Amino acid sequence: MKSITVLLVPLLICEYILSASSLSFTLSSGNRKCLKEEVHKDVLVTGEFTLSDAPQQKTNLKVTDSTGHVFYKRDDATKGKFAFTTDDYDMYEVCFDSETSHGGGSDREVSINIKHGVEAKNYEDLAKAEKLKPMEVELKRLEDLGDAIVNDFAYMRQREQEMRDTNESTHSRVLYFSIFSILCLFGLATWQLFYLRRFFIAKKLIE
Repeated sequence: MKSITVLLVPLLICEYILSASSLSFTLSSGNRKCLKEEVHKDVLVTGEFTLSDAPQQKTNLKVTDSTGHVFYKRDDATKGKFAFTTDDYDMYEVCFDSETSHGGGSDREVSINIKHGVEAKNYEDLAKAEKLKPMEVELKRLEDLGDAIVNDFAYMRQREQEMRDTNESTHSRVLYFSIFSILCLFGLATWQLFYLRRFFIAKKLIE
């Protein structure tokens, strides 16, 4: 029992750190605001948004990646949800674009809650579908959270290795370039020395 507790405590701490929170902001008439976040490949992303009423103001919502691929689009958005699975590790962008008709419009309050990975999974539906007990659901959730943390560490290790390889490659190239520059300068100085010696001999300034 003690070993299980020791195992669960770090996971719960990480879960607290990774937990998503709702974000609210004011969208002025005729303006555009975007939220960006990097997400790994094959990760479920869900979002729920609510916009306050604003006369003569139309707000469009669009979710895209860095290549411009549209995952979700909603014209005249007021309230709704979206969900998609990422195709690749990329920067994903959620944009609210306000359009004003007849030169009017007022500020609009926007609330959005975005979750991804373990946070986005609906374990209540999973429990009903597989007839799991509350403890089994909690263990399943912690297992998924542990897998997500392990995958994140593996990705960080891979990035660290790539950065180390790049650093070593850059260091080697700089070293070779420095040696080449020194040899070029040495050769130029030697050529200049012989050239000046021949020049002075031709002018009979030295023997």
